Amino acid sequence: MPPLLFYLLALITLGFGFLVVTGRNPVTCALSLAASFTGLAALFLSLDAYFIGIIQILVYAGAVMVLFLFIIMLLDIKAEEGKSLNIAPIVSGVLVAVLLAIQIAAVVTSTGIASKNAQNTPLALADASAKLGKAALPTITKDLQEGTLPDVKLIGFTLFDQYGFHLQVVGLLLLVGTIGVVVLSKREKGGAS
Repeated sequence: MPPLLFYLLALITLGFGFLVVTGRNPVTCALSLAASFTGLAALFLSLDAYFIGIIQILVYAGAVMVLFLFIIMLLDIKAEEGKSLNIAPIVSGVLVAVLLAIQIAAVVTSTGIASKNAQNTPLALADASAKLGKAALPTITKDLQEGTLPDVKLIGFTLFDQYGFHLQVVGLLLLVGTIGVVVLSKREKGGAS
């Protein structure tokens, strides 16, 4: 990827992310969040992480944004626009961001992560296939022994084998949350009339 394109995509992602935090209208913030997700997906695609890039579009820019817009429709936008700017949350947010940046810089410099790249850090695929052994699908073990990285197969295997119960609990929580929002919105509309 040309460096100019990387900086352009990073600027789009960060710029729209800044608009999410500083925007006054909730709809503008939600659309800025969708644009930021799209810029992030383009960055993932430029790193040849196609699966994560497509999931970024489908799940976050798609499903999560529909959920956000649904919640925004339940809000009273006119009452939110009339509120004055509160300085305390802004100052504390900037302080947390600065502390996070200092912590990330300390971790990167102390562990030597910044000196690693794809050329001097080879993937130990043979060791990974030995660790998976019979627990994994035979195709995953075969791919790892051949030296290819079956990222989608490994993600699917990890999600549905090791974290299957957790995935079902998350799905159930999302269903309960959706039903709760519908019930609350019906109750408010019924009480107002």
